[in-house]
Amino acid sequence: MTNLDAAAALHTRLAAAGREPSKVWAYSVYGLICAGLLAIALYQFGDITPRVLAAVAARQRIQPVAYLSIAWVVLGFALVVVRTVLWVAYRPAPAATLESAPRLTVIIPAYNEGAMVLQSIESVVRADYPRERLEILVIDDGSTDDTWTYVSRAAEHHPGLVTALRQERNQGKREALALGFARARGEILVTIDSDSVIERGALLALAGPFRDARVGAVAGKVMVYNRSRGLIPRMLHVRFILSFDIQRAAESVFRNVYCCPGALTALRADAVRSVLSRWRAQRFLGTNCTFGEDRAMTNYLLDSGYDALYQRTAVVHTVVPHAFEKLCKMFLRWDRSYVREELRFARIVWKRPWPTRILAAFDRFITNASYPISLSGLIVMPVVLERDPAIAGSMFIVMGALSLFNMLYYLRSERSLDFIYGVLYAYFYSFALFWIFPYALVTVRSRGWLTR
Repeated sequence: MTNLDAAAALHTRLAAAGREPSKVWAYSVYGLICAGLLAIALYQFGDITPRVLAAVAARQRIQPVAYLSIAWVVLGFALVVVRTVLWVAYRPAPAATLESAPRLTVIIPAYNEGAMVLQSIESVVRADYPRERLEILVIDDGSTDDTWTYVSRAAEHHPGLVTALRQERNQGKREALALGFARARGEILVTIDSDSVIERGALLALAGPFRDARVGAVAGKVMVYNRSRGLIPRMLHVRFILSFDIQRAAESVFRNVYCCPGALTALRADAVRSVLSRWRAQRFLGTNCTFGEDRAMTNYLLDSGYDALYQRTAVVHTVVPHAFEKLCKMFLRWDRSYVREELRFARIVWKRPWPTRILAAFDRFITNASYPISLSGLIVMPVVLERDPAIAGSMFIVMGALSLFNMLYYLRSERSLDFIYGVLYAYFYSFALFWIFPYALVTVRSRGWLTR
């Protein structure tokens, strides 16, 4: 069996594992989530909060910080309830049919990807889509390994379908995508990372939402390709499921997905061309923006009045780091672009339609307030522990209980014992990755890709 045949078998198995659960299973999960929300509310506000308030009662200087933290907990709980309601309400749009599918261009930028780029290309070639309305552009961004060999081989094997483009020197993913955008002939542009492979129905699924002229971007569902490689990929797989099937599903209901990922995203070609020059020349704090191009493009389209949706039925499997050092570098790059684009979205949100504006503003305020409030908690915690040392154990248990509660959302998507890795990830992030966002904040002007 060739590597490509093995990859195809893997994708088929993963796709089967990710089938929609039965209604009985789904409604059972919904019931458990409602019970969990009630239990969390009773424990948090009936036990933990009174103990914290009692511990700081005699410390007037830190009482405002404690009250602020409790207020954020209340609002954060409200946000969880709102997201849950939106998540339940979410439905993917119908896929395009073979007869109605628009002209579509798939753009795959690659740099030092080696043989993996061929698997990415072949997954697109095998996809269900009318060949006369599909083109695949693969851009080798000045690779120094054998990437061009695989890219040119794919173009030779699929003449008229795969076009190989090469930049003589590495100019970055944004420039490689810009070249693809300029050469594309499709009405819909689909970006796929060169370390990612799509499922057969992904392209038709992505094309479906564009029946609505207001849609400018559609995010696909990202799963982990190398999840059997070790503990970190297994934890990331659960994190990705929660990030896409819960968070982006909820955002899609109010038509404001904040980040349509480079691993798999569809874009309206006319909309992209209207913002292309600004996106390509984007600067932040006096430096050129070299990463976070996916979130930046999403923001430019939202700013132009287009909506961004999530399509759960469009699935891609992507390679993730399995070593701690590379994981940290990936998250650091993501968090730096997050800071930049959140500041931009704070201005864009007021241009969105009223329902979207209210929900998005509430969502981003509560989410981003968590960072300074978490830091301020370091002031309160020593006082609380001095007065009530046993609360440390309670909070440690609560962390695990909350992560188990979050796994109910995961079980709605996948009936798998892998949910245990989500619980491990909660502790792993809290003790090993907590420093990344503060460090990203103070080094936000850095331009390095880090993982290359």
